[in-house]
Amino acid sequence: MSKAVPAAQPTSRIELGRLVPLYAAQALATGATTVSTILASIIMGTLGFGTLSGLPSTLISVSAALSAGFFGALMLRSGRRLGLGLAFALGTLGAVLGFFGGKLGLTPLFLVGASMMGAAQGGYQQARYAAAESVPDNRRGTALGALMLMSVLGSFLMTGFSRPIERLAVTFGTTPEIVGWLVGGGLLGVAALLMLLWTPVREPAVATVAGATRKAPTFSEAFRVPGVRSTALALATAQGLMVTLMSLTPLRAHNMGMDHSSIAALISGHILGMFGFGWLTGPLIDRLGVRVGYVGGAVLLSTAALTAALPGAGALGLSMFLLGLGWNLAFVSGSKSLTRFPAVQGVTDGLGYITAGAGTLLGGFVIARAGFPMLAYSCAVLALLPLFSAWRAGKSAAPVQKAA
Repeated sequence: MSKAVPAAQPTSRIELGRLVPLYAAQALATGATTVSTILASIIMGTLGFGTLSGLPSTLISVSAALSAGFFGALMLRSGRRLGLGLAFALGTLGAVLGFFGGKLGLTPLFLVGASMMGAAQGGYQQARYAAAESVPDNRRGTALGALMLMSVLGSFLMTGFSRPIERLAVTFGTTPEIVGWLVGGGLLGVAALLMLLWTPVREPAVATVAGATRKAPTFSEAFRVPGVRSTALALATAQGLMVTLMSLTPLRAHNMGMDHSSIAALISGHILGMFGFGWLTGPLIDRLGVRVGYVGGAVLLSTAALTAALPGAGALGLSMFLLGLGWNLAFVSGSKSLTRFPAVQGVTDGLGYITAGAGTLLGGFVIARAGFPMLAYSCAVLALLPLFSAWRAGKSAAPVQKAA
């Protein structure tokens, strides 16, 4: 046993080095999201559909839910590189269509572009499983954390370009929010090209546990796999609440009179919370277990929702940061757990996108009828659901270890 440990260490370093193109592509994808889909609610207001401010995010989430299972099955059958490359290419096309829809005032075209961006996210968000599969189980949290750190670099890069984007918007005769979609399309195009330079360390089928199959499972089949239901609950809650508040808070900030640069800074704080502390949360979860991530995520998500209801730009900034950090803890924990079940990853991701879509659509109506604080208080209560996942993770820890 003492001889096996040193041999695994250089292998891990080599495998992590081979993940550089994948990490860079993920950074570009996050940068594309920062300057496009996150600000879609503002574009809907510009197009004259403020009461439907949550519709683009809903379409993005629903499209991601529908495509996640497809891309998951495709990656099991044909490999991660093909699936991720096609997803980035689809996002490129969707972003360009969204730009022209917004610029020309064609709301249906803009919504089609948003839907295609969502379908792309259902694929390329599964890059995290490719990263986790490339290292031993006790390093998977660290690999996921490193992927998240690259993502925050991409977001900050785009935030730093907010002024050039504003000047580019003047050149095209449109708003910064709309021209951001064109910029995002370019970033996703580069990410697609990076997939040509990346060779997966191992394909998902190699990591499939006993009882899993290459066939895309139905929701009922997926949920019969031990450990999936409690993991899905945490992932769906974190994803749904994060997307809902992330999508609708910029509209609240816009209505408060914050300009594009201020809103961009708000989003950067959120992205910092989501990805900037992966270097810490990943190893922490490797060391202390996923229960810590679930509990910490629930507490921070609930606090973020309550803080969002407070007046002032400072409260919004704090809320968006805590929202990102709470999502990080719950998402890394759930993703690490789900790495053991490659055959159900796409289906379970789809559930998270469904909750996100429902949250943004209902959230828009709640804001229109009862105000933003009511939405925030409702989210604060729902944010406690991962506590149940933590309890279930504790009960199933012993059987899982025996099975391993």
